[in-house]
Amino acid sequence: MQLLISNQEYMRKIIAIALFILTVSGVNAQQIIDKVVAVVGDKAILKSEIESQKLQATQQGVKVDENTGCLIMEEMMFQSLLLHQAEIDSIEVTEEMVTAELEQRIQYFASQMPGGVDDLEKFYDKSIEEIKEEFFTQIEDRMKSQQMQEEITAEVSVSPKDVRSFFNSFPTDSIPLINSKISVAQITIEPEVTAEEKGLIKKKLTEIRDQIINQELTFAIAAEYKSEDPGSKKKQGDFGWVTRGDFVPEFDAVAFRIPIGEVSQVFESPFGYHILIINERRGEQYSGAHILLQFKVSDTQMSKSKNTLNQIVKDIEVGDITWEQAVLKYSDDDNSKGSRGVIYNQSTGSMYWDMKEIDPQLFKGIDDLKEGEISVPIYYETMNGNAYRIVKLMKRTEPHKANLSDDYQMIQNFALSKKKAEETESWVNRKLNDIYIRIDADYQQCDFTYNWIQKQ
Repeated sequence: MQLLISNQEYMRKIIAIALFILTVSGVNAQQIIDKVVAVVGDKAILKSEIESQKLQATQQGVKVDENTGCLIMEEMMFQSLLLHQAEIDSIEVTEEMVTAELEQRIQYFASQMPGGVDDLEKFYDKSIEEIKEEFFTQIEDRMKSQQMQEEITAEVSVSPKDVRSFFNSFPTDSIPLINSKISVAQITIEPEVTAEEKGLIKKKLTEIRDQIINQELTFAIAAEYKSEDPGSKKKQGDFGWVTRGDFVPEFDAVAFRIPIGEVSQVFESPFGYHILIINERRGEQYSGAHILLQFKVSDTQMSKSKNTLNQIVKDIEVGDITWEQAVLKYSDDDNSKGSRGVIYNQSTGSMYWDMKEIDPQLFKGIDDLKEGEISVPIYYETMNGNAYRIVKLMKRTEPHKANLSDDYQMIQNFALSKKKAEETESWVNRKLNDIYIRIDADYQQCDFTYNWIQKQ
């Protein structure tokens, strides 16, 4: 929505994201004569750092132009100022928090390489532990800066009056066109796995465990060829470092209970049956590998679920039960059950979805529906297996110019972002009176958001 976010502001957001990743050390340092191009307090910014970030921005799909270096430099100065104030205010982040963030990033970058961790080590020409050690302080500083920024805008809010004023401040011819949006509600029925079916799966996994214990089969090979977890089986069951809460409670409970290096007993989670081996634990974190055999739902149970949903539709149509009553009585989706079955867009907090964002599985069932109509049972895949649902089209909006009635939540979010940006700008410009600033002549012509030039 370009009326609400300027091109420069959008670019700053993209670059901020690019800055908040592991820096490729020395990418350009050997190609240029390095020098200090800015100083904020006691923190220096090098030309090589800016060039490295320009390269990273390019790799992330950002179009780099003559202004990109200025934007990167200002973002780095802003981060330095935040860190400076965080140190004054004694803002701290725990070692556990930093380690968890670092592990997540290491896992992400390793997953982007064909050879995983091995390729990451080759890329940096360092062991994985050396990489973690090198970037620990960088991540710690970033987290302190982020926390400082959150504190600056913690008290910022917008009233309905603020939202109206924000929206009314835009010229009529600048109000953007909003794509068609829909609001949908659902009743889901996840077929039950019978005790007999569970018993067969548990028996199969117990046999696999016995083979591992008896050294007839290695855990890694068993995971690669027998596990039904698509995310970890390609890595021989290895799920890397995780933090308590990343997985379901049943998984965490076993992970923190079993001895290091021992294969767990077969245990159940909402996803199926698991066996687990833990390699290492650090506070609330652990690393290891697992094997999953998923629950199998019989065709009979699937048909039973479909028939139940068909009957629910008939009962609603003849008035034996309302949609709201049926949601509470029958739906297996706890996330939507408390909101009349309405599926909320987690990225916006709104009940409306852009048609381009709709799950294709869902779209097939609602494409021809009119407002208030209910679909036939729709087959779909869940994290736990297969299921059926019926969907009610609550509302459909046609493409239209943004307005407060239909698009209030979206406009509110942008109004809040604008107010936070204004509060941050005010804070920065106040703090510049109390801190040493120096900017290299090559960057004196930059069109900065904040008053860096005037305060040096």
